[in-house]
Amino acid sequence: MNTVLITGASRGIGAAIAEVFARHGYQLILNCCHSETALKALSDELSDKYHVTVLPVIGDVSDPDFVANMFAIIHQQSLSVDVLINNAGISHIGLFQDMTPDEWQHIMNVNIGSVMNLCHLVIPSMVHRHHGRIINISSVWGNVGASCEAVYSASKGAINSFTKALAKELAPSNIQVNAIAFGAIETPMNAWLSKEEAEALADEIPAGREGTKEEAAQMICMVADAPDYLTGQIITMDGGWI
Repeated sequence: MNTVLITGASRGIGAAIAEVFARHGYQLILNCCHSETALKALSDELSDKYHVTVLPVIGDVSDPDFVANMFAIIHQQSLSVDVLINNAGISHIGLFQDMTPDEWQHIMNVNIGSVMNLCHLVIPSMVHRHHGRIINISSVWGNVGASCEAVYSASKGAINSFTKALAKELAPSNIQVNAIAFGAIETPMNAWLSKEEAEALADEIPAGREGTKEEAAQMICMVADAPDYLTGQIITMDGGWI
């Protein structure tokens, strides 16, 4: 039975990803930093509904020490990660000139530092087994940049470059590394938009709406199940927006 590790799994896209992979019979390792009650409730729900093993692990994946401890727990449970989905991330809206160094460092640590921490510790086992999939969750702003989201855009651009470079390193070991650059998706991260702002955003998107978290999760599952020759790609899913 395959095992998937999903970060940022307590809500939004992360919770939807967990549901899709549970439906496909995967064992789940679910992580979040703050929403312990929500994550445990989701874990119990998916375990009961799909009869799969679910291991919830609470902690900050931008902290290398925590990630090391999490992998120690995974190994103690005799689990091997077949699919890693780096979904944890935060955003910041505002002018770059108004940000403090601590604020931008925090965004970079969470958005790209966590990806590096997880990849660094999952790779040895994948190389040993000559098998594995790494999927990094990016954004269209990592492709083109967004005003008032300069550091967020930079962090997602870093994910894109890291994905391409790591894919080249790991392709000889039959490990596929891809990123999905999402456009506007209906998640708590976008909940701050007013009704009028949400409608104006939808008008900019050729598809006429935001994507759903279920569509995002379905796309991620498709990439996890894609042919081995698909690697090093930044796949954009944005309703034709950018």
